Amino acid sequence: MGFWLNEKHTGGYSVNWKFTETLYTTNTDYQQLAIINTVEFGKALVLDGIIQTTEYDEFIYHEMISHPAMITHPNPKKVLVIGGGDGGTIREVIKHPSVEQADLVEIDEKVIWACREYLPEISCALNEQRVRIFVEDGLKFVKQKKEYYDVVLVDSSDPIGPAVGLFGEEFYRDVYDVLKEDGLMVAQTESPLFNKQLLRDVNKVMSDIFPVTRTYLTAIATYIGGFWSFTTGSKTYDPVLVEPDETLINGMELKYYNIDVHKACFVLPNFVMELFK
Repeated sequence: MGFWLNEKHTGGYSVNWKFTETLYTTNTDYQQLAIINTVEFGKALVLDGIIQTTEYDEFIYHEMISHPAMITHPNPKKVLVIGGGDGGTIREVIKHPSVEQADLVEIDEKVIWACREYLPEISCALNEQRVRIFVEDGLKFVKQKKEYYDVVLVDSSDPIGPAVGLFGEEFYRDVYDVLKEDGLMVAQTESPLFNKQLLRDVNKVMSDIFPVTRTYLTAIATYIGGFWSFTTGSKTYDPVLVEPDETLINGMELKYYNIDVHKACFVLPNFVMELFK
């Protein structure tokens, strides 16, 4: 016995998830939110009918949006996470001993509440003393400071609803301004198979703004097509040239990210490189 969630991604592609129960559901000021218990992937956060994270493979996404940038910067002290109300990215950020302040900006406070209540393994770091939580619009938040953060991680949902502006040129320019002179950012940039134009556009805009722009890839079964991209913009440091600190990485007891993964993820297949020509 069970129920089925049908994720409709395109006119010809959808994903079906079998789940046993709905643990929580509500309509927030921004989106429809649910926590469900899936058969294969454990508990999951669902926004507007699309699964955002699951207990089973969340570590891949959260480690890969966080550690390539955090390892590239030699001394990240102040870090900003925009979106990511589930807390997984913050959890990875504060594994770095250099971090003195980790700010989370999430527009929808009910996402934070639901994940604290039902996904404690992911949200476990939100009460850590170095973490500050702001229930605000990230688009407005980045306009309030200049040259303040060492690293900015844009952990947004898909480019619909409240997340649309987080993929725009004005926002990326504001992120550039909020970074210190040697700062860098990373944004999740969707599927390289299903969102080619978005990935091309983001890479172009970031390349116009940042001296160093790199796209990297990973595989995450939860997401459309199982193939996911991130794009980093850096004022100084090139993640391809950095020599990762093996002692630091090994001390974090990570499940996915390691030195070899760091080096390999920036090696792009031909069809992705073609997008950027």
